[in-house]
Amino acid sequence: MTSSKKFFFIIFLSLSFILVKNSYSIEPNIFVQSTVNRASSILGDNISKTEKIEKLKEVALETVDIKGIGFYTLGKHRKNLSDQEKSEYNKLFEKYFLKSFSSRLAEYSNPKIEVNSQEKVSEKYTMVSSILIATDERSEVKIDWRIYTKNPEKPLIRDLIIEGLSLARTQKEEFNSIIQSNDGKIEALFSSLKDFVNK
Repeated sequence: MTSSKKFFFIIFLSLSFILVKNSYSIEPNIFVQSTVNRASSILGDNISKTEKIEKLKEVALETVDIKGIGFYTLGKHRKNLSDQEKSEYNKLFEKYFLKSFSSRLAEYSNPKIEVNSQEKVSEKYTMVSSILIATDERSEVKIDWRIYTKNPEKPLIRDLIIEGLSLARTQKEEFNSIIQSNDGKIEALFSSLKDFVNK
């Protein structure tokens, strides 16, 4: 390798390192705006609903703490699970979440969300406030994002609070209701999740 080629190679490696390093230096509010912009772009694409759903699943896998949300929604029932049951639940919940999230979101046509502010509430969490901009068909909607920042290099979405209603808490109450109405049997929840995933 000639000296000039070596020089450009070193410059290229240096720039690559800087770009990679900076790509992880992201504030929660920028992370949220970037995520919703990606989703909005997918929803606005001239592709089939099935293709949109698959692309939205990819976004969710990268940006949402699905495992963390899944365990939260189990509440007190989590401590009663064996390691094998936890593993099975994680797989089921991921499939359930991705199908529920992507199929519902795919019904929207290019929604516009504007991030307004953020507030660090602890070392692990930052709340990001945003607005789903009103259209002729719907009113403005206030959406708060609970962002998990234990690893500041990889923020993840832990919850959405829509007009004051926590989606994670609502899911937790629904799962608890299923288990309680079946004599506390976790198998009833597993069965319900499988039914949803397979239908």
